[in-house]
Amino acid sequence: MNPNTRAPWHLWVVGIAALLWNAVGALDYVMTQTRNAQYMAAFTAEQLEFFYGLPAWTVAAWAIGVWGGVLGSLLLLLRKSLATWVFLASLIGVVLTTFQNYVLSNGLEVMGGPGAVVFTAVIFLVAVALYVYARAMTTRRVLA
Repeated sequence: MNPNTRAPWHLWVVGIAALLWNAVGALDYVMTQTRNAQYMAAFTAEQLEFFYGLPAWTVAAWAIGVWGGVLGSLLLLLRKSLATWVFLASLIGVVLTTFQNYVLSNGLEVMGGPGAVVFTAVIFLVAVALYVYARAMTTRRVLA
C-alpha cells in the first residue's frame, strides 16, 4: 500500500457503518454486564435470569465478538490489515455465543422465538461480511 493512495469511498462507508453497528452491540454488552436497571427493565424476569446466568466462557466469547467488532471497525478505518484477523476473532465470538444461546441452552424459548433467530442471523451475516470485506481490502492492498 502506498501511504499516499486514497482509500476507496466504500471503505469509509463500510467502516463508519460497521463502527456504528458494533457500537450498539458494545452498548448492549456494557448495559447487560453492568446490569443497568433502566436498560434491563425492558426484559422479562426469565430473560434477565438467562442473561445473568450465562457461563463465563460465553460472556468472554460475547465480549470478543462485540469488542472485536468495534476494534476491527477502527482498524478498518485506519487501513490496518490487522482488521481482518480481529474481525475473524469477532466472528468466532459470535458463533460461540450463538452456539451457547441456541444449542446448549433454551435461548430460543427465552428470547421470544423466530424474531430472535432472525436478529442473530443478521448479526452473524454482518460479522461474516465484515471479515470478508476486510480480507478483500487486505488482498487488494488497501489495508497494510
